[in-house]
Order: sequence, then C-alpha cells, then structure tokens
Amino acid sequence: MALKVKAKEQLIKIGKYADTYRYVMMPELYTALSQEKVIKEAALRSGVSRGVMQACWDAAGEVIKAWATEGHSVALPGLGTMRFGLRAKSVEKVDEVKAGLISSRRIIFTPNTELKDELANTAIQIACYDRDGKEVKRVTSTDSGDIEDPEDDGPTGGLTPNPGD
Repeated sequence: MALKVKAKEQLIKIGKYADTYRYVMMPELYTALSQEKVIKEAALRSGVSRGVMQACWDAAGEVIKAWATEGHSVALPGLGTMRFGLRAKSVEKVDEVKAGLISSRRIIFTPNTELKDELANTAIQIACYDRDGKEVKRVTSTDSGDIEDPEDDGPTGGLTPNPGD
C-alpha cells in the first residue's frame, strides 16, 4: 500500500514565491467510506455479525462522545486518542473572563506511536501535474518519512518537524 500524493503546478499568490508557479503537493483524497462499509468490514474481520458490530459501533461512539465532552482524552483502538479543545482570547483581569472569549471548539487527535510508525514506513506515490492538468511525471518513494527542507537552516537541522509530535 502507498499514500497517493499529487503535485500540482500552481500560481503562488502570497509569500516568498508570490507571482511564480511552483509544484504544490497535497494528498489525493479518496472517497469517504460509509459507516455501513466500515461495519461490514469490521464484522467480517472479527467474525461477529453485522448487527452485533453495529450495536458495538453505536455504543462506542456514544461512550466516546460522552467522555470526550466531559473533558477526558479517550482512546481510539489502534489509532491514538481524541479530546476536545478550544481556542480563546486571553485577558488581563479575572473579571474579564467570559465564554464570549472562546473563538472555536476543536477536536484534537493524537496518533499513537504504532500509527505514526506505520505512516512513516508507508511508501509515497507522487503524480505531478502541470498548470493545465496534464500529468508530467510520476515518482515513487520508499524513504524513511523524514522531510528535508534545504531552505530551512533552523534548529531542526533541515528537517521539518512533525506537527503531531
């Protein structure tokens, strides 16, 4: 299995490369799998009936939702943990604290080590498209997953840190 990526030649509108064409990489998005398909596959792999798997799926979803909204970080089997978080403005004085300072509520997913390792060890297939949408190159990589940025001489030694770490 490999992760599919597309590199599309696009006009950059802001920043260091403004008004130039550059190849911008992004994951190829697959179609969303329906809950029914996931339950059918999980039932097949576990040897339990679809009805039992559906009941377990529904119950697990309700438990995760209830515990996460109470402030717990909840384990997701084989994946990691999820919790709710928020973004809010800070204020200088305690009498200025109010719910209106909250600008967004978020779901925070933290992958476990095994999932991170699996992702790092998964091959990458890149399809390159010019600005007219014509495929111009294909690249397959089985690299270590480290991303070197020759333009970055920062404290990471040319490696782009993983924002999930």
